[in-house]
Amino acid sequence: MILRGDPAGPLAVPAALSGGSMRGWRVWAVPVVLLLTLWERTSPIALVGSVEPATVVFPAIAGPAGFERPVPSGSPGPQAPVPATPGVPVPTAGASGAGEPSPYAPGEPVPTTVPGLRPGEARPRGAWEDLPVSPRARRINCVRIKCVALTFDDGPGAYTGPLLDILAGHRARATFFVVGRMVSGSGVGILRRMVAEGHELGNHTWAHPRLPLLSQAGIREELGRTQWIVKQVTGVTMILMRPPYGLTDDRVAAESRQLGLAQIMWDVDTLDWRDQDSEIVAQRGAEAEPGSVVLMHDIHATTVQAVPRLLDRLAARGFRFVTLSELYGGRPEPGRKYYGSP
Repeated sequence: MILRGDPAGPLAVPAALSGGSMRGWRVWAVPVVLLLTLWERTSPIALVGSVEPATVVFPAIAGPAGFERPVPSGSPGPQAPVPATPGVPVPTAGASGAGEPSPYAPGEPVPTTVPGLRPGEARPRGAWEDLPVSPRARRINCVRIKCVALTFDDGPGAYTGPLLDILAGHRARATFFVVGRMVSGSGVGILRRMVAEGHELGNHTWAHPRLPLLSQAGIREELGRTQWIVKQVTGVTMILMRPPYGLTDDRVAAESRQLGLAQIMWDVDTLDWRDQDSEIVAQRGAEAEPGSVVLMHDIHATTVQAVPRLLDRLAARGFRFVTLSELYGGRPEPGRKYYGSP
């Protein structure tokens, strides 16, 4: 085969072109274009900028980078096993929120492909034309002004869309800790809308288990799989995680650190999962102080109904509604636990 640039090959620039002759250009232009087209279609050497398709499957666990690289087309690649939600009894409710019941049933089917693509359908590497673009970062000094971070766990769900409408009407930004298995169907569009409207995404595991009860590999899979699916559908690499029920240990911290995730807790618990009364939820949330992180769940209708009152009450006290990264003034330290502002 004669490669591009070979002075003796059919793609060599003819003398008429190098001499600047307009007549030579007209004579040679069409044959050169035809030869280029023919060579491009038949040559086994990929042209610069060509893209190799990738099969969209969940790759084997191989550290943080393994969750961000689809398996190349034609390479089967080992599939990571799909974990069942552990059937662990729910502990007694307490002030920490550890008694929150899991909304996910044991044995519930878990998708292993990117929603919106048919099984086996390829997505070229780097084809992000349909992904959302975040608004320009805001310069907010939460040391000088009163900031509060509203956070919502367990979605996206049926009430998340109306919640985004409410937040948009108040020009408020929030942080959403999403569950990986909920990112399917309409959830894909909801996550993309969150990014486009300036909200922050956080990792709330794949299936909402009690992480300290899992093996090291199980913890890694729960966090890594959710990192991967959110990156695939939004282009966002999350830097925050919240352990379900607020349960963590040294192994959870180590895996979070390995994936670049800070552990985010809270200092204001609305207990909206227990007391599904919108007025009670609004009252508890309104007890926030400057720098507070407020815990809520967007899978409850009563929580979404409470948000307008909560926003109005906090705004009347001069609060600014910010994301967690804005509250902390930048990227928090991976693996470290955070409550309110440091």
